[in-house]
Amino acid sequence: MNNDITPEKRQRHLKITKPSPWVARFAPIAQKNTAVLDIAAGGGRHSQVFLNQGHPVTAIDKNTTALSDLPHQENLKIVKFDMETDNSMFAQGSPLFGQTFGVIVVVNYLFRPLFPGLMDALAPGGLFLYETFALGNEAYARPRNPNHLLKSGELLELTSGQMQIVAYEHGIVENGDIPGVKQRLCAVKDMNLSKREDNEPPTHVI
Repeated sequence: MNNDITPEKRQRHLKITKPSPWVARFAPIAQKNTAVLDIAAGGGRHSQVFLNQGHPVTAIDKNTTALSDLPHQENLKIVKFDMETDNSMFAQGSPLFGQTFGVIVVVNYLFRPLFPGLMDALAPGGLFLYETFALGNEAYARPRNPNHLLKSGELLELTSGQMQIVAYEHGIVENGDIPGVKQRLCAVKDMNLSKREDNEPPTHVI
């Protein structure tokens, strides 16, 4: 269980209504009208980004109270689920069993046992946006537990050989939603979708 998520920290996160600049920048890369999965969706600020672009969105969180503040939208599905249990949200009998998504977005949340399921649930050509705190953040604020902080290059290792890396950053973010040390990744699962003679994957507008 991620014990760094105190009630005070959760309230601080929920007060943030503007999307992460990283997500806002790369959201247009997503294929049109593709299904989006917003992990640990909080108040739904990133769900709203994709809803505004015409995507159907599934927003999942352990506590979905704040998501009820979003305007009613037919394209929004809210799922209440504790992702830090022994049952994967993608396992048989779980709410996302058998589903795949054209976009998976995760911001300010880390639970490593989810990684294999996320890789499998991302459809071919899908967009993977991940941004969360990294080692070094303990000098700033929570989270300080190394179990909840990414190691240098960890997101690159996670996607190596499976996805095309469009953009990656690791360092001190002073003007973001929550200042601290963060790691950010934008990747597309299109390594095997090349139409080029040299088998290089498609390029994307950045």
